[in-house]
Amino acid sequence: MTKTQMDSRAFRTALGQFATGVTVITTVDASGSRVGMTANSFSSVSLEPMLVLWSIARTSKSFDAFMQARHFAIHVLSAGQKALSAQFASQCDDRFQGLETGTGVGGVPLLDGCSAQFQCETDIRHEGGDHVIIVGRVVDFGSSTQPPLIFHAGRYADVELSVAV
Repeated sequence: MTKTQMDSRAFRTALGQFATGVTVITTVDASGSRVGMTANSFSSVSLEPMLVLWSIARTSKSFDAFMQARHFAIHVLSAGQKALSAQFASQCDDRFQGLETGTGVGGVPLLDGCSAQFQCETDIRHEGGDHVIIVGRVVDFGSSTQPPLIFHAGRYADVELSVAV
Protein backbone atom coordinates (compact mmCIF):
# COMPACT_ATOMS: atom_id res chain seq x y z
CA MET A 1 0.00 0.00 0.00
CA THR A 2 1.33 3.41 -0.96
CA LYS A 3 1.18 6.29 1.52
CA THR A 4 -0.03 9.56 0.03
CA GLN A 5 -0.01 13.21 1.02
CA MET A 6 -2.62 14.36 3.50
CA ASP A 7 -4.69 16.41 1.07
CA SER A 8 -8.41 16.32 0.34
CA ARG A 9 -8.08 15.12 -3.27
CA ALA A 10 -5.89 12.15 -2.30
CA PHE A 11 -8.27 11.40 0.59
CA ARG A 12 -11.26 11.43 -1.79
CA THR A 13 -9.43 9.07 -4.16
CA ALA A 14 -8.67 6.68 -1.30
CA LEU A 15 -12.30 6.77 -0.16
CA GLY A 16 -13.33 5.92 -3.71
CA GLN A 17 -11.77 2.49 -3.25
CA PHE A 18 -14.74 1.58 -1.08
CA ALA A 19 -17.48 0.42 -3.43
CA THR A 20 -20.89 1.77 -2.46
CA GLY A 21 -24.45 1.56 -3.58
CA VAL A 22 -26.08 4.63 -5.09
CA THR A 23 -29.12 6.24 -3.53
CA VAL A 24 -31.51 9.03 -4.30
CA ILE A 25 -32.81 10.82 -1.22
CA THR A 26 -36.13 12.67 -1.54
CA THR A 27 -38.18 15.01 0.62
CA VAL A 28 -40.46 18.02 0.33
CA ASP A 29 -39.39 21.52 1.30
CA ALA A 30 -41.32 23.99 3.46
CA SER A 31 -43.40 25.12 0.44
CA GLY A 32 -44.30 21.51 -0.49
CA SER A 33 -41.96 21.36 -3.51
CA ARG A 34 -40.26 18.03 -4.26
CA VAL A 35 -36.54 17.88 -3.49
CA GLY A 36 -34.15 15.06 -4.36
CA MET A 37 -30.46 14.33 -4.69
CA THR A 38 -28.08 11.48 -5.42
CA ALA A 39 -25.95 10.30 -2.49
CA ASN A 40 -23.71 7.34 -1.75
CA SER A 41 -23.23 8.12 1.95
CA PHE A 42 -26.00 5.76 3.10
CA SER A 43 -25.49 3.23 5.90
CA SER A 44 -27.48 1.16 8.36
CA VAL A 45 -27.19 2.13 12.03
CA SER A 46 -29.49 -0.07 14.12
CA LEU A 47 -32.01 -2.90 13.81
CA GLU A 48 -33.82 -2.06 17.08
CA PRO A 49 -34.94 0.59 16.56
CA MET A 50 -34.61 0.58 12.78
CA LEU A 51 -32.22 3.47 12.04
CA VAL A 52 -30.27 4.47 8.91
CA LEU A 53 -28.03 7.41 8.13
CA TRP A 54 -26.75 9.47 5.25
CA SER A 55 -24.80 12.71 5.02
CA ILE A 56 -25.29 15.91 3.08
CA ALA A 57 -22.68 18.52 2.16
CA ARG A 58 -23.28 21.97 3.60
CA THR A 59 -22.75 23.30 0.05
CA SER A 60 -25.57 21.19 -1.44
CA LYS A 61 -28.37 23.21 -3.03
CA SER A 62 -30.76 20.84 -1.22
CA PHE A 63 -29.16 21.43 2.19
CA ASP A 64 -31.80 23.77 3.65
CA ALA A 65 -34.68 21.53 2.58
CA PHE A 66 -33.17 18.47 4.29
CA MET A 67 -32.25 20.46 7.40
CA GLN A 68 -35.91 21.41 7.81
CA ALA A 69 -37.43 18.12 6.65
CA ARG A 70 -39.28 15.96 9.14
CA HIS A 71 -39.45 13.04 6.68
CA PHE A 72 -37.35 11.74 3.79
CA ALA A 73 -37.06 8.61 1.65
CA ILE A 74 -33.90 6.77 0.66
CA HIS A 75 -34.06 4.89 -2.65
CA VAL A 76 -31.32 2.31 -3.28
CA LEU A 77 -31.05 2.46 -7.06
CA SER A 78 -31.05 -0.69 -9.16
CA ALA A 79 -28.36 -1.48 -11.74
CA GLY A 80 -30.58 -0.18 -14.56
CA GLN A 81 -31.04 3.27 -13.01
CA LYS A 82 -27.79 5.03 -13.98
CA ALA A 83 -29.75 7.73 -15.82
CA LEU A 84 -31.86 8.36 -12.71
CA SER A 85 -28.69 8.70 -10.63
CA ALA A 86 -27.31 11.24 -13.11
CA GLN A 87 -30.60 13.17 -13.22
CA PHE A 88 -30.63 13.62 -9.43
CA ALA A 89 -26.90 14.49 -9.38
CA SER A 90 -27.37 17.20 -12.03
CA GLN A 91 -27.67 20.92 -11.44
CA CYS A 92 -31.04 21.16 -13.23
CA ASP A 93 -33.84 23.07 -11.51
CA ASP A 94 -36.39 20.23 -11.59
CA ARG A 95 -34.73 16.90 -10.94
CA PHE A 96 -38.16 15.21 -11.03
CA GLN A 97 -38.86 16.32 -14.61
CA GLY A 98 -40.44 13.52 -16.62
CA LEU A 99 -40.86 11.22 -13.61
CA GLU A 100 -44.02 9.85 -12.10
CA THR A 101 -43.70 9.52 -8.35
CA GLY A 102 -45.73 8.03 -5.57
CA THR A 103 -46.30 9.75 -2.24
CA GLY A 104 -44.86 8.47 1.00
CA VAL A 105 -44.95 9.40 4.66
CA GLY A 106 -45.00 13.15 5.17
CA GLY A 107 -45.72 13.69 1.47
CA VAL A 108 -42.22 12.70 0.31
CA PRO A 109 -41.93 11.63 -3.33
CA LEU A 110 -41.29 7.92 -3.93
CA LEU A 111 -39.46 6.51 -6.95
CA ASP A 112 -40.27 3.20 -8.64
CA GLY A 113 -37.96 0.42 -9.82
CA CYS A 114 -35.43 0.63 -7.00
CA SER A 115 -33.63 -2.24 -5.28
CA ALA A 116 -34.83 -0.97 -1.89
CA GLN A 117 -36.66 1.98 -0.40
CA PHE A 118 -36.69 3.33 3.15
CA GLN A 119 -39.21 5.92 4.32
CA CYS A 120 -37.87 7.73 7.36
CA GLU A 121 -38.68 10.24 10.04
CA THR A 122 -35.71 12.44 10.90
CA ASP A 123 -34.39 11.24 14.27
CA ILE A 124 -31.29 13.36 14.80
CA ARG A 125 -28.72 15.42 12.91
CA HIS A 126 -25.01 15.37 13.80
CA GLU A 127 -22.32 17.85 12.84
CA GLY A 128 -19.77 16.15 10.59
CA GLY A 129 -17.21 18.67 9.36
CA ASP A 130 -18.28 19.96 5.95
CA HIS A 131 -21.31 17.61 6.07
CA VAL A 132 -24.27 17.01 8.35
CA ILE A 133 -25.10 13.39 9.22
CA ILE A 134 -28.83 12.73 9.17
CA VAL A 135 -30.12 9.73 11.11
CA GLY A 136 -33.58 8.53 10.16
CA ARG A 137 -35.98 6.25 11.98
CA VAL A 138 -37.39 3.86 9.37
CA VAL A 139 -41.20 3.94 9.37
CA ASP A 140 -41.70 1.85 6.21
CA PHE A 141 -39.45 -0.02 3.79
CA GLY A 142 -39.47 -2.44 0.90
CA SER A 143 -37.01 -4.27 -1.31
CA SER A 144 -36.81 -6.18 -4.58
CA THR A 145 -34.51 -8.80 -6.06
CA GLN A 146 -33.03 -6.35 -8.58
CA PRO A 147 -29.23 -5.97 -8.27
CA PRO A 148 -28.11 -2.57 -6.98
CA LEU A 149 -26.29 0.19 -8.84
CA ILE A 150 -22.68 0.25 -7.63
CA PHE A 151 -20.21 3.16 -7.58
CA HIS A 152 -16.44 2.60 -7.30
CA ALA A 153 -13.38 4.76 -8.00
CA GLY A 154 -15.44 7.62 -9.39
CA ARG A 155 -17.58 5.61 -11.80
CA TYR A 156 -20.37 3.07 -11.97
CA ALA A 157 -19.34 -0.55 -11.65
CA ASP A 158 -21.05 -3.79 -12.57
CA VAL A 159 -21.84 -6.22 -9.81
CA GLU A 160 -22.00 -9.97 -10.21
CA LEU A 161 -24.29 -11.47 -7.61
CA SER A 162 -23.81 -15.06 -6.61
CA VAL A 163 -25.18 -17.24 -3.89
CA ALA A 164 -22.68 -18.22 -1.20
CA VAL A 165 -22.49 -21.92 -0.33
